[in-house]
Amino acid sequence: MIFCESWLKGACLITLEPAVDERGSFTRTFCRSEFEKKSLVIDYVQHSISENSLKGTLRGMHYQLEPVAETKLVQCLRGAVYDVIVDLRPQSPTFCGWESFELTADNYQLLYVPEGFAHGFVTLTDDTTLYYMISAQYSPELARGIRYDDPLFGIKWPDIDLIIARKDRLWPDFKR
Repeated sequence: MIFCESWLKGACLITLEPAVDERGSFTRTFCRSEFEKKSLVIDYVQHSISENSLKGTLRGMHYQLEPVAETKLVQCLRGAVYDVIVDLRPQSPTFCGWESFELTADNYQLLYVPEGFAHGFVTLTDDTTLYYMISAQYSPELARGIRYDDPLFGIKWPDIDLIIARKDRLWPDFKR
């Protein structure tokens, strides 16, 4: 596993290293000791799958409040996504900063999204599947979001027709 730190403090892109032979491949997607060495979260209490039928499906930007703030490990198992994270930690030197990553079924990368970040993605292909490992259980009463087009952040999304759920279109402007 190769850990590449994001410019957003605490986030990182993890490139997996498949062992390939004539039978196919075998790839570690998580290693407790390697995550501990990097001081990353190692306890994931919920694992989830997001399946998306159509190119242009935008989900986000989601996060949860304390005491159930979430760290997420996100991997694209089928298709491709433009994945975005936003640092919402007021004391962070990268507060209100955002970064994007292209996760695909072929690039063997995981995105480590720390607590205090909003997360979202738009599908770049039809039939896209993402796998999540999440450090806290989903708590609807503490679930929050920021609008994908909130002018405070200025996130640059791919120039494709977007399919966005009503709740994700209606998040209020973020207050600093």
